Amino acid sequence: QVQLVESGGGLVQAGGSLRLSCAASGRTFSRYAMGWFRQAPGKEREFVAAAGWSDSITYYTDSVKGRFTISRDSAKNTVYLQMNSLKPEDTAVYYCAAADVLTTTRGGYNYWGQGTLVAVSS
Repeated sequence: QVQLVESGGGLVQAGGSLRLSCAASGRTFSRYAMGWFRQAPGKEREFVAAAGWSDSITYYTDSVKGRFTISRDSAKNTVYLQMNSLKPEDTAVYYCAAADVLTTTRGGYNYWGQGTLVAVSS
């Protein structure tokens, strides 16, 4: 079992930056691939970014490439999502998740956090 707790969300103006954190506890953090997803009002939850156990392999959805960076600190059992050049369309609840195998598919993730809200004003 893995417990995930996100933090760092908030209200920011367009063009601004936020860094989301996801603290993991429970089973060995380093063995899991970690992902970030988001869900905007009235929309399905969508993939944002993912990193393998060493974060040498990362994936991003096209709309955030060049603006968002996923990273992990195994010593702190924490995964981060640095978000720069934020746009109003990035507004959503952001969730971190853990998977046995690195994937961009929501169904591949076994453990989920409770989410943190990011709101970007124009």
